[in-house]
Amino acid sequence: MLNHLDHLPPGLLDRDAQELHDVLGGPTLIELPGRREPPLFVSVLLHGNEPVGWQAVQALLARMPEPLPRALCLFIGNVAAARDGLRRLDGQPDYNRVWPGGEDHDGAEARMMRDVVERLRQRGVFASVDVHNNTGLNPHYACVNRLEHPFLQLATLFGRTVVHFLRPTGVQSAAMAALCPAVTLECGRPGEMHGVEHASEYLEACLRLSEIPTHAVAAHDIDLFHTAATLKVPDDVGLSFDGSHTDLMFHPDIERLNFRELAAGTELGRLGEGGRGRLQVTDEAGRDVGEDWIGIDGDRLLLARRAMPSMLTLDERVVRQDCLCYLMERLPPPGS
Repeated sequence: MLNHLDHLPPGLLDRDAQELHDVLGGPTLIELPGRREPPLFVSVLLHGNEPVGWQAVQALLARMPEPLPRALCLFIGNVAAARDGLRRLDGQPDYNRVWPGGEDHDGAEARMMRDVVERLRQRGVFASVDVHNNTGLNPHYACVNRLEHPFLQLATLFGRTVVHFLRPTGVQSAAMAALCPAVTLECGRPGEMHGVEHASEYLEACLRLSEIPTHAVAAHDIDLFHTAATLKVPDDVGLSFDGSHTDLMFHPDIERLNFRELAAGTELGRLGEGGRGRLQVTDEAGRDVGEDWIGIDGDRLLLARRAMPSMLTLDERVVRQDCLCYLMERLPPPGS
């Protein structure tokens, strides 16, 4: 399934994300030379409806002279889903849940990701960057899977807001963390040029780095959060964001709660009649922690404790394929 190239196919940088399947035919690893080794690894389009990574790479490579300041390994992921503007196609796994360390060990996509990681292990990697859009209203931020100084230095090069998470598993950044400092970038919604520009400038800065600092990030330069719980809507539970009567009726502006520190008792939505409205809430070990985080008062669905949501979206398809949101708590920076 994996194409492996040592050059950019002619005209590739002129194609938008929906056209890449016509040129590449499938997931592709492209290794480009540079003045420094080892390479920077960048993955884009692990979700087909998140084109910011590809757009950032287009802008980057169009303006940078050859050879690049540092070698670049570029993985272009789910081009089939990108053709249709979807996170993933029906019947496909999530391309950011099948990397080594996840629950899928035997699927074709999981084997492909193992091949990518093994190639990078053999060659060596300077750093890893996985670039994403959000479907909901969120600020730009970076995510890490390890609270080590080089990881946090790489994250704060993007911005001061940093999220540490352990679940979901099978994500690119966690797999690459075994080889090098690794981050995931969340660059706002698709279509926002500021996200493209921010990501492109960040990738250029990474290519120009001679080394990644190993000392602690200054406490005043980072706002650090930890993902403590994941909220999902069970498949057999109806949901709406527009007031339509069903099992779970969320507020139509719920995505505006993202990255706001909310008090216990904050209302998230309402429950329909019949008692079917419920959320599946798990912690980073996969344990059911619903009673710790969610309360019910009559038909009101409430936060049971202080928390900061992220990734809230009004896109029901994304909620079904991924989750409703994550709940975060603030952490002190390591070394502070």
